[in-house]
Amino acid sequence: MTQTSVNVDVQQGRHVNTISFTFSDSIAGYVTNFDEAGRTFGLRTSDGRQFEVKLKGNTYAYVMRNLGEPYLDATGSVFSMLTEDRFIYAYGVYYPEGGAFTFEAQFLVFVGRKPDEFRFETQNWWVEQLRQIAKFYRKAQFGTDEIDFKNYRTIINLSGERQRDNYVQETDTISRLVYGYASAYLLTGDEEFLEIAEKGTKYLRDHMRFYDRDENIAYWYHGINVQGEREKKLFTSEFSDDYDAIPAYEQIYALAGPIQTYRVNGDPRILKDAELTIDLFDRFFLDKEKGGYFSHLDPITLDPQSDAIGENKGKKNWNSVGDHAPAYLINLVLATGDERYTKMLESTFDTIAKYFPNYEESPFVQEKFLTDWSHDRTHMWQQNRGVVGHNLKIAWNLTRMYGMAPKPEYEALARRIASEMPKVGMDTQHGGWYDVMERMRDEGNERHRFAFHDRKAWWQQEQGILAYLIMKGVFGDDEYLKLARESQSFYNAWFLDHDDGAVYFNTFANGMPYLLGTERFKGSHSMSMYHSSELCYLSAIYNNLLIFSKPMDFYFKPIPGGFKDNILRVSPDILPPGTIRITAVEIDGVPYENFDAQALTVTLPQTEERVKVKVTITPR
Repeated sequence: MTQTSVNVDVQQGRHVNTISFTFSDSIAGYVTNFDEAGRTFGLRTSDGRQFEVKLKGNTYAYVMRNLGEPYLDATGSVFSMLTEDRFIYAYGVYYPEGGAFTFEAQFLVFVGRKPDEFRFETQNWWVEQLRQIAKFYRKAQFGTDEIDFKNYRTIINLSGERQRDNYVQETDTISRLVYGYASAYLLTGDEEFLEIAEKGTKYLRDHMRFYDRDENIAYWYHGINVQGEREKKLFTSEFSDDYDAIPAYEQIYALAGPIQTYRVNGDPRILKDAELTIDLFDRFFLDKEKGGYFSHLDPITLDPQSDAIGENKGKKNWNSVGDHAPAYLINLVLATGDERYTKMLESTFDTIAKYFPNYEESPFVQEKFLTDWSHDRTHMWQQNRGVVGHNLKIAWNLTRMYGMAPKPEYEALARRIASEMPKVGMDTQHGGWYDVMERMRDEGNERHRFAFHDRKAWWQQEQGILAYLIMKGVFGDDEYLKLARESQSFYNAWFLDHDDGAVYFNTFANGMPYLLGTERFKGSHSMSMYHSSELCYLSAIYNNLLIFSKPMDFYFKPIPGGFKDNILRVSPDILPPGTIRITAVEIDGVPYENFDAQALTVTLPQTEERVKVKVTITPR
């Protein structure tokens, strides 16, 4: 008998006479047995529940494929591939029969050809996925024409068609696109990807940056309203949560793309922009008395306590405190080794570890605060709700920082989140991670309720994948690898758009794409290649370098004299000391020996021309 949440109700005597409908759904799990004669097999979910799946005469099957790959049929091999403990997806229809449900599979998705194979663990899976995503956005934003960011559009539809006339170019979406192309160059060495990253960075500096000579700081416009040949600067945010204020997260993500580009080219102008923007953070967003960064500033007075910014007055949140780290700060530390940024990074994680845990009340961390760090549980849409992805994002970034500063409080909080989130934020039947949940359970409810819906956003899947992938790489627990594999499987099985390219914004709980409203777009205020490219970049690093011991190549193209002391720092991420080393360097295709394998640095040659540096990094 198939056991679903609805079927449990039947067994317990509820709705016995009302369940007479069929419905489509999916099940993710591990094969427990296969009855070839009866054409049925058992499937055990991640949390141990047992299902029985019936094969129809026309049930078909395929193997998970990457973007850019052809369809991989497995229909003729189903009987031989249904081996014990193999992880698969079954999608089909529930039929109510005899007070229970029969599940008949329409199709099966295998995550590999071999029983213990997960295709996304091959050496170049994530590199090639990022290459394909980069190709999609190159065509979507610029067609086959020369790269010109005047043609950039924030809104891109499902197939990659750009918004036409009278549009807003948002600063952060351009920066996020730039991040994607800089990351793609780091992994592939494709020169056009670097061209896009550098032209986008220049466009941001020329059109979206404001240098305040009186205060000697830089801040970034929300965007540009383009009407024909006219360009109107939008100083304050146009987004509903932040309207008429300067939100910290917009300033934070304005640096994401340029700083990833800086890792490649060492352009001192980028570093200067970062210094001036961080001065803005430290002088105006930073709470010098109680710690942490305020979430919004008054655009006139730059005062976070101004009545003019309404509900955002004197507030702090995950984005204003924690997003510095993944968006730009870790990459700035990797590129410079500067003590100022290292201290800021550590202070960020110390603040999170001190104020965000609230486990005596809820399995979710507290995300929003008043000035004195008391809990804000009435703010706009979030109220007393937990964002699943923010919890997971805290876990994987704490774990990254643990490689530089192995503080027990970092490990303890990361592990606590990793332990709690599968219970409340993971879909253990279909796979994948939910969006926003109620932080507290109402009396009589066995489960935390969905705040709005049970759909799954692409960026939330990134957080689940990276949380367990990075924690497996650093801490080594087998349970983390299991959850990392299940999370990667759901994303690669359902989010890749093999028809139009790139990835879907949202899916239904069962994995089918959700294609309504702004959630059918490939470009919007919320989506612009950043999360999908960050996922590819970091997944490639942790799968290859820390978990499966495979070497990787990274590419750089420094501006002559750009990096301090002519030293190129090539560590791909904050990894535990001694886990990786440089084993080879090439400059313009010629072997080069002036590098420090242990320190992960290359002393660049004295040259007036830019050179292409290829660095091979190998696990120990």
